[in-house]
Amino acid sequence: MVIALLLFVVLLLLRIPIAFVLGMTTVIYIFVTSSMGLMVILPQKLYSSMENYGLLAIPLFMLAGELMNSGGITKRLINFAQIFVGHFKGGLAYVNVISNMLLASIIGSATAQIATMSRTMVPSMEKEGYSREFSAATTAAAGLLGPIIPPSMLFIIYGVGSGVSIGSMFIAGVLPGILLALAFFLLIAFIGMKESWPTRKRATASEIAISFVQVIPALLVPIIIIAGILSGVFTATESAAIACIVALIVGFFFYKELDLSKVPSIMVNTATTTAIITLLIAMANLFGWMLSFELVPQNIAEWMVLFTDNPLVFLLLVNIFLLILGMFMDGIAALIILVPIFAPLLLNYGIDPIHFGVIICINLTIGLLTPPVGAGLYVASSIADVSLGALTKAIWPFLIVSFVVLALLTYVPALTLWLPSMFKMG
Repeated sequence: MVIALLLFVVLLLLRIPIAFVLGMTTVIYIFVTSSMGLMVILPQKLYSSMENYGLLAIPLFMLAGELMNSGGITKRLINFAQIFVGHFKGGLAYVNVISNMLLASIIGSATAQIATMSRTMVPSMEKEGYSREFSAATTAAAGLLGPIIPPSMLFIIYGVGSGVSIGSMFIAGVLPGILLALAFFLLIAFIGMKESWPTRKRATASEIAISFVQVIPALLVPIIIIAGILSGVFTATESAAIACIVALIVGFFFYKELDLSKVPSIMVNTATTTAIITLLIAMANLFGWMLSFELVPQNIAEWMVLFTDNPLVFLLLVNIFLLILGMFMDGIAALIILVPIFAPLLLNYGIDPIHFGVIICINLTIGLLTPPVGAGLYVASSIADVSLGALTKAIWPFLIVSFVVLALLTYVPALTLWLPSMFKMG
């Protein structure tokens, strides 16, 4: 087992894609330990890891996001946010965060959101007098809202792995997402006190009305998703299919920017992204199977129980562990591996699995922006044409604010459990 874990670290350091690292480590472990009987079961494990109805939500939400982006949704959301807060000092920074909040309810993936918004917001902010480093840092940090505000790919994967209702996870992410956005607003206001940022002319009543009417079709997708789940009309997976239909209607008939020539590329992008994620899930399940065979989850559980019986200390240890792990490992892979390890411990400590799910997902999302392996940092750095060192320096204030919000969510469970309990979804 030690050889397999050392190999895992070495392959990661060689920058081999995480899905291949997980699969290669498992296969080599089987050969090193001469457990050839496991090789016979291996294809079956690969297949069974994908045989879950909840995973259908991933390609469907991906498709909905692609349809909405190609249908002119992004520019209308940005314009809507700009109309309302663009006249404040540092208004475009607020616009960045608000636009990311609105897009989070459509895209659901932090890296995809950072890539999309970096192309749009960084040039616009730089043109208006903001530094490129601050513009890229604001965009990357606001991208953290993607996996928190529903629909969220991480919440779907956590729900599938833990048996928790995906709809409950979606609803539980609403308040934490709003809280994180408000924290970013306060940080931008604080920084703006020392900076000579530009302001814009306040929009007229007619401009506000026009922008609001234009954005209503764009907001139909998140409204239908949340309302449908809360009312029990459809499940989270079914809501993804409904979102695709609404996105098609909005793109074709309302904004008229989605034509048939775009559909093949939309399908290819959706299939490519889905294939990457499903391969990662399958390989991570293999790796988790190897860990379970070696009783690693049980050993960690025994160590945790022996170390402390205090749930507050347990959550602190989990947070520290996840924040460190997030610096080196992809969030989806880490989530798939860790959920079977931590889930059995929650009952011992009296921790609600929905509350824990929000904590673990936010932890691993923050890892996207922490060096040395933070994928979100590399995406923003590349697209915004900012050096990694300069971007890392500029993003630290946002990370500190994120840590504060994470601590608040960890030790005030009501912030995540209040909404699900109101709708009896806990």
